[in-house]
Amino acid sequence: MLALGLVLNTLGIGLFCWAIFALAVYALPFFIALSIGMTAFQSGAGLVGALLIATAGGALTLVLGQVAFAVTRSSALCIGIAAVFAVPAAVAGYHVVFAVSDIGVPSLAWREVFAWLGAVCIGVTSWRRLVVLAKPRPFEPGGVMENRS
Repeated sequence: MLALGLVLNTLGIGLFCWAIFALAVYALPFFIALSIGMTAFQSGAGLVGALLIATAGGALTLVLGQVAFAVTRSSALCIGIAAVFAVPAAVAGYHVVFAVSDIGVPSLAWREVFAWLGAVCIGVTSWRRLVVLAKPRPFEPGGVMENRS
């Protein structure tokens, strides 16, 4: 029974870490969706209306960020857009790793070290996922046939 508990705990921690890295790109859209939803709810939109508005705002933020990243030709602007998405993910990663490290690390100094390493890893992961999701491609006409006379 003890071995089963150890295996299940290891799988649970692995699943938790996978979820953190998989959802890192969505930290900024989630924050914006939460802010829009809370504002809409407090202004009287109701629960369903606030959820719909928040979902639309978060999805729009993600899509606009990816489109802006894919369309821009300036390297500085690409770096700025990716940083806007990666910094909130790094902050969220710092806080998650700092809270989880409280379970097994008694030293505050080592908890800070692990939290900063987690912030860097999750921020870089978010940066890379945004680059992969919105890979810049040249505009090519699709399905246009040339007239051969």
